[in-house]
Amino acid sequence: MRWFGWFRRGQSVETGLIEAMALQEGTPVALMGGRMRTMGLPYALPRDMEEINRLDFQHYMLRYALRGLYAAPMQHPGSILDVGTGTGRWAMEMAQMFPHANVVGVDVNPPPADEQAGHGVDVRPANYTFVPGNVLEGLPFDEGQFDFTHLRLLFTAIPGDRWPRAVSELARVTRPGGWAESVETTGLHDGGPNVSLMMTWIAQMSSRRQVDLMNGSRVADFMRAAGLRNVAASVVSVRTGAWGERLGMMVATDFVGVCKGYAGLLVGAGLTTQEQFDRTLEGMRKEFESRRGRCYTPFYVVIGQK
Repeated sequence: MRWFGWFRRGQSVETGLIEAMALQEGTPVALMGGRMRTMGLPYALPRDMEEINRLDFQHYMLRYALRGLYAAPMQHPGSILDVGTGTGRWAMEMAQMFPHANVVGVDVNPPPADEQAGHGVDVRPANYTFVPGNVLEGLPFDEGQFDFTHLRLLFTAIPGDRWPRAVSELARVTRPGGWAESVETTGLHDGGPNVSLMMTWIAQMSSRRQVDLMNGSRVADFMRAAGLRNVAASVVSVRTGAWGERLGMMVATDFVGVCKGYAGLLVGAGLTTQEQFDRTLEGMRKEFESRRGRCYTPFYVVIGQK
């Protein structure tokens, strides 16, 4: 199916420019497993143009699956924070949706739009700002600074024992009466043998970095422990693969991109060989294309009020 061609791209000149900028500006990135990755973090996925394309694709997929950008019952937020902003796509769309709000994205690395702005191209909304920071080290903001704080798909980036502090930081910078929101997953479930094997490898690699993928389902507990009230959680289970129609194939395509991002690390760690990985990836594509599959991906949407 045509979806699986989405990430079949080699590194481009633009990729090389982004990597060169990152190195020039002192961002700790290095070539590992054939892809550029940020050093010193539990997060294992790459930082290159192929991954930027995947993250943007994932953003549109999630917006479609969750039928919007947010779930919290807010009306006219004056300040919004996006923790682990990635490409900045969510934050910039929120800035356009709420033109009178001050929207801040925070991450270890600047999004492409911010890197390009430093070289003469600025497509950022006027009310959007990027601030470098790492939630694992504490957010660089005063207490109660934001009406709405947001965190999405950091389940592969936060070690198990660091989740309580990360959520506490989210709560700390939320103003009284404001809302915090998280969207996480635990990966794919009930897939065929190739999907299951790929998930096993990713879980094993994550465990070596002290990351437990199941923490994606526990954020509501972390919010309650952080003192947030009116905590509400819902699960959106997305049929993954052809049996889920268009959205199902979008989720499958995104997961194929994730697997390709892990490939070099999985092989380098001795969890598989390149030949076995390639066979498993191809078998996984066939499983996704079969309408007999019953694979699904749960997305845990949790909100809590300060």
